[in-house]
Amino acid sequence: MTVSPVTRIEVTPTGERPYGVVVGEGLLGELADLVAGRTRAAVIHPRALRATADAVVADLRDSAKVEAHAVEVPDGEEAKQLRIAGFCWDVLGQVGFTRDDVVVGLGGGAATDLAGFVAASWLRGVDVVQVPTTILGMVDAAVGGKTGIDIEAGKNLVGAFHHPLAVLCDLATLQTLPANERASGLAEVVKAGFIADPVILDLLEEDPTGVLHLRELVERSIRVKAEVVSADPKEAGRREILNYGHTLGHAIEKVEGFTWRHGAAVSVGMVFAASLSRLAVGLDEATADRHRQLLERVGLPTTYRADRWSELLDAMRVDKKSRGRRLRFVVLDGPGRPRTLDDPDPALVVAAFSEVARELSDLPDAAGRL
Repeated sequence: MTVSPVTRIEVTPTGERPYGVVVGEGLLGELADLVAGRTRAAVIHPRALRATADAVVADLRDSAKVEAHAVEVPDGEEAKQLRIAGFCWDVLGQVGFTRDDVVVGLGGGAATDLAGFVAASWLRGVDVVQVPTTILGMVDAAVGGKTGIDIEAGKNLVGAFHHPLAVLCDLATLQTLPANERASGLAEVVKAGFIADPVILDLLEEDPTGVLHLRELVERSIRVKAEVVSADPKEAGRREILNYGHTLGHAIEKVEGFTWRHGAAVSVGMVFAASLSRLAVGLDEATADRHRQLLERVGLPTTYRADRWSELLDAMRVDKKSRGRRLRFVVLDGPGRPRTLDDPDPALVVAAFSEVARELSDLPDAAGRL
């Protein structure tokens, strides 16, 4: 049963089919309505959500009268591998999936990234409905049509733009999130605050757990992303601002063998990006310091080991924003004023990293690890 109120945020990507992001609780009925009339639905989900996936499959069979199948994949970033995508394609082939059928991505950002990529590539594109169950999935991964998997060379280097039929954000699924998963998701919320909506930063400074204002934080962050991807659906320009903190963040994930949470790596990446912004484009010191202070209060790491710089630099050179061997970063001129910085002075890049670098003995044991 759908519980009111329900918020609908429209995404209208130029040249693509518009779709809605629905925020509320008890959204199974919304999902059934979306897939009704299809013959088959494949619910791609992580192992940890087996019971939830079974309930979704049963509801789709009973309410939507579709032939629903649960497709279980590994938890977390381990799911975003070519062999796992291949497993999903094999399942679709075995059950006779056609272009009239629909994939459902149920889970965190890794699950929705994988489900979107599987849908984008099966028969050159079938519909996907994303049902994110984490903060990170709701405010970032499931919205905007970016899909992908990881390879040895780096994170999300293989993928496709494939916008969903809809995104259903059931806030009830966030009630049991572990504290470290909640904090990881809040990194993307903080990013939205710095690049576009500073009210988000005020709300988190009032309550760094995000609990008091969770719905408003989620909705504001989704609106930021919806506005950006509507104007630039395939990252031809403005959409690059959504990668604030991600160039170093993705490099950390790769160097750590994807054993760091995405939000933890992006947190370090944002502190680095703020330092680079101060050094290279004159971001005021108070805003740069606000990054570190807020992210630490949220419970995220803001430093990384100094001895990994050469590996990080190599990883950043294959980042999606790089051109040739030139590095490109998203920086801030001020709160809500992001832009790209092309081929910055290498000395400034090193200096910015020195502000997040720590000797191994000075780092907390857990850091951003899963």
